[in-house]
Amino acid sequence: MASPLVSILTVQYQQLEMTLRFLESISQIGYANYEVVVVDNASNFDAKKEIQSRYPNVTVICSESNLGFAGGNNLGLQYCKGDYILFINNDTEVEPDFLNHLVQLGNTVPNLGVISPRLQYYDPKGIVQYAGSTDLNTFTLRNRSLGYGEVDKGQYTTSYPTAFIHGAAMLVPKLVLTEVGLMEQRFFLYYEEYDWCARIRARGFEIYYCGESLVYHKESMSVGKSSPLKIYYMTRNRIWYALRNVPASKRWLTLSFLYGAALPKQLLQFILQKRWDLLRAAWRGAFFKPSEYENRDRSTADI
Repeated sequence: MASPLVSILTVQYQQLEMTLRFLESISQIGYANYEVVVVDNASNFDAKKEIQSRYPNVTVICSESNLGFAGGNNLGLQYCKGDYILFINNDTEVEPDFLNHLVQLGNTVPNLGVISPRLQYYDPKGIVQYAGSTDLNTFTLRNRSLGYGEVDKGQYTTSYPTAFIHGAAMLVPKLVLTEVGLMEQRFFLYYEEYDWCARIRARGFEIYYCGESLVYHKESMSVGKSSPLKIYYMTRNRIWYALRNVPASKRWLTLSFLYGAALPKQLLQFILQKRWDLLRAAWRGAFFKPSEYENRDRSTADI
């Protein structure tokens, strides 16, 4: 399977120009056997008309409501025919050979679960955002992206196993989706890829970083660096991840840190900044009702 069909799947919301720049970048790649599926998360314009007027071969799926990152991707998967699915943010641009390297690695790794490429910040270019990651600390639920903030001098151009992928770009064999299931869309934003990786690893699949593949990421342009939306979901989903994935014997320690140290520090910071909107968002995120989420079955769907 030298050149398997790859379904390139992206989700967009109210970002037509961003999405068009992404599609122009994709149109320049050297890998020939691919299709592109765009899910529009209920934007207030006719996304299908606007996109297909320039890129008629792109499949555009219009959701009736905003399903979030995971939900939008799960909707789009129903229209993907590829042997591999490339989940990639619309706020990225790519090197022409990025997909060749991902597929080449995917074809050689036994029991592959998911691969992420090397990520650089789009602006300024040349600064590493992601080159693999450490595992999550059970106590803090924090980890570290390898190479983060470094000038890219080619020091991360090899490939190796890693603890977690980066949600901005991830190549997954369709077989893995069938066996593990889809991303849990009730996360809506943030931590869904961490939760998914935990499930993929629990099934014995390998997670890899591909250093030869390069993608440029326009970080946080969809929700803003300090928006209430981002603060709410980052706070809520960090706690929900712990409830779903940290072993019961250690979970009390994790939750003690999150509520006893991380949350008070965050709330004090917002008070000092007089960011009452962020304060309310963090409080709501911290005190959501876990029973509304944790006792339901995880997302499953026919692919």
